[in-house]
Amino acid sequence: MYKIFLTKTFEEKLEKQGKSFKDWFEKILDKLVENPFTGKPLRYEWFREKKFDKYRVYYLIYKEYVTVYFINISEKKDQQKVISSISLLLDFYKEEIEKLLKESSEP
Repeated sequence: MYKIFLTKTFEEKLEKQGKSFKDWFEKILDKLVENPFTGKPLRYEWFREKKFDKYRVYYLIYKEYVTVYFINISEKKDQQKVISSISLLLDFYKEEIEKLLKESSEP
């Protein structure tokens, strides 16, 4: 079972979404814990998106850590900009997930 983490940006944007989006996202989480490779691949097998209406959620899969990291939410019109920014920050996100995993395993 994969662990799920959300960036602060993702959490803030999720809070602003409506009930139907949040309900959809909860269902997605249940599926991704078992198999995170269900979304559409973006450039790499481990960089994916899932869509709901005009919105996209972007996440990274770290097989070596058995972890899924939700990075951002955008509308379709901002999709390419968000994908490009995530691609530029891949090293940062890996460091961040390593730090979160370390913190979550400490007593």
